[in-house]
Parts: sequence; structure tokens; C-alpha cells
Amino acid sequence: MTPKVQFHGKDTRFLLITVMLVILTLAAIIVSAGMGYIAIGQSDILRVIGARLFSSNSLVANLDPSIPYVVMDVRLPRILTAALVGAGLALSGVIYQGILLNPLADPYTLGISSGAAFGASLALLANISMLGFFSTPLFAFTGAVATLLLVMRLSTFNGQISAQTLILSGVIVGAILSAGISFMKYIADEQVAVIIFWLMGSFASATWGGVVLVLLTVFAGLGVTLFFARDLNIMSLGRRSSDSLGVDTARVRRMLLLSASFVAAVCVAVTGIIGFIGLIVPHLMRYIVGPDNRKLIPASALAGAVLLLTADTITRAVLPVEVPIGVLTALIGGPFFCVIFRQKQKGKFYE
Repeated sequence: MTPKVQFHGKDTRFLLITVMLVILTLAAIIVSAGMGYIAIGQSDILRVIGARLFSSNSLVANLDPSIPYVVMDVRLPRILTAALVGAGLALSGVIYQGILLNPLADPYTLGISSGAAFGASLALLANISMLGFFSTPLFAFTGAVATLLLVMRLSTFNGQISAQTLILSGVIVGAILSAGISFMKYIADEQVAVIIFWLMGSFASATWGGVVLVLLTVFAGLGVTLFFARDLNIMSLGRRSSDSLGVDTARVRRMLLLSASFVAAVCVAVTGIIGFIGLIVPHLMRYIVGPDNRKLIPASALAGAVLLLTADTITRAVLPVEVPIGVLTALIGGPFFCVIFRQKQKGKFYE
């Protein structure tokens, strides 16, 4: 009877943590929507959102006409995009670290970010605007997917993908693409500022169309990864053990790599390069909810949403000058990366 009671206690603890993270995420969205050049009270935020959801203009009848516009058309698209991108990057980080058994792995280990940056830089350099706002994200996504396929092709031998060769292939391809990006910046002339701004990451141009795109992608990726979460747990025992326990390791690894990379590619394509979220969040949540991926995946997604939304709110509404979000996350994540690296050298992770 004791093991059942302990499992139930752990399950209840995880449920409480999940509820707390959901409440924290919703609270962060409401508080962030009220912060900015025009301060708006939380009650007014809720009234505006309620009026839009239930098509009831009476809820905003006595409000300043500019408030619904500021909330619904300016702030909420940016806020929701930041939360969803944070969730997507954290989700991808959990999968990469689980597959590669490497605590330093994140959504950019396989060169996904370099591929997206190369595609976006090419679109900006050529001034391609045939699809309007979606032209640059489309090229970025195409570059990310092409990079993923190339990396997987380079690391596949006899139908099997090795974690070590996967990382090495990602580093090689990423280095080549980074050189290509540097060359495009060199010849860009007046377009170089636009390219650099995109590479640093920003939510300033977020739209409702982008929100829907990232929302569908993140929820699809979350569904696939949760479906294979148990298999990912077994795969941590090693290839021979997972195969003997009935897991098709090669197939599951390929499915998870494609899902995580697809989510990361869409996030990068919409917002630019935002680093360290996929590195920091999985480690923090692993200490709180444990290594079980069935719990770690949803907890990390929620925590990633809160962390990136908080960082974007700080740079948007607190700092005197808006710092690109990619720069801010790098400043936060850099020291954390150093700590993890030192811990890995001491053999405290994945040994």
C-alpha cells in the first residue's frame, strides 16, 4: 500500500504545481497587459477581454475608446506571442535534452536557429515582400526545416541516428550558416540594420495571425511530445534497454526530433533568435517536478511562457529603453549556461 500512497502524493504535488503555473501564467498576461506607456487597471483589462469574447459592448461603454485598441490590437498580440514562444522553446529544450542526454542541449543545438536566421537574412537582403508580413517568417521557417533535414541526413548511418553525430552535424552546419549570415551582413549596406534587428529577436511586430500560427504549432507539438513522453523516459536507459522494452527507438527519436524542431522553427521564424529559454527552463523544472517527461513537458511549457513573458514585459514596460529580447535572455541565460557546464564537468548531469 505504501508505494501507491507515495505515487498519489507525487501526483497531487504535480497537479498543484501545474495549477499554480497556470494561474501564474494568466496573472502574468493580465498584469503585463496593463503595463506600458498608458497604465491600465486589471479590471479594465478583464472588461475589454470579456467584451471581445462575448461581443458585449456594454462592458466597455464607459471606458476611454483608446483602451480597447491598446489592449486588443497592440499589447495582447505581443503578450500572447511571447508566452507561446516561451512555451514552445521550453518544450523543444526538454525534448532535445531528453533525446541527446545532454544538459547543454537546447532548440539551437542542431543549428535550427542558424538555418532560420540564414533564411530570414536572405529574405531581408533581397527585400522579398511578396507575402507581406509573412515573407520573412516563411523564408526563416524554410531555412530552419532545410537545416534540420540536412543535419538528420548527415547524422544518419545505416538507418540509425546517433546523439553524438547529431550534435556534431548541428555544430558543423550551424557554423557554415553563420558564415553565410556574416557574409550577407557584409554586403547588405543599408539593410544590415534590419537584419541585425531581426537576429536579436523581437515581439514588436507581433500580430494576431502570428499568435494563431504559434498557438496551433505549440499545441500540436505538445500533443505529439506528450504522446511519446513515456517512450522518452524509457529511452533514457539506453538504446539496448529501450529496444528490449518494446520501444522503437529510431522511430520515436525521429518523431520527437521533427516535432521539437518544427515547434522551434516556427517560434524562431515569427520572432527571431531568442536563446537560452530552452536551456534554462527544463533544468529549473527538473528540480521541481522531477525527470519524468510526462510531468516535465507540460510544466516546462508553462514555466517557459511565464519566463519569456516576464522578460519581454521588463524590456517593454520597465526599462527606459527597449532592449531586444534576445539580448536580455542571453544576459540572463549566459551565466546559467556556465553553471550547467561546470556541473556537467563534475559529472552531476546525465552520468
